[in-house]
Amino acid sequence: MQLTLTPHQLSIQLEWYEQLWAFTLHNPIVIPLAHLVGATTEKPQSRWTDLRAPGTYLPGVIKAGTYYTRAGKEFWYVTADPHVLTLELCEEPYQRLILALENPQDWATRLTQAKESLVQHQV
Repeated sequence: MQLTLTPHQLSIQLEWYEQLWAFTLHNPIVIPLAHLVGATTEKPQSRWTDLRAPGTYLPGVIKAGTYYTRAGKEFWYVTADPHVLTLELCEEPYQRLILALENPQDWATRLTQAKESLVQHQV
């Protein structure tokens, strides 16, 4: 997975095998920074009532794809790696993106700063 940050958007490019596990053709996933509500390294609680449609789930191995949860429609790509980046969104098909990444804290900080910079330029 490759993340690219520009002054106005975040692009998430999935590898072919990540697309396969997530059952998605949306590649890249492009999020305007104006639609980013927050970025954290906290992994949301996963519940057995989450509806997977479509996606892959192997407990302790992978959770990938589209899930309908109490919070709304979410995109997950999380492996056994405990390091995650959670993006809260508005005005997007997904309310949240949960991604397994190296250095998620760095990405959370970069995205928060980019969002703040965008808001300051709009004022």
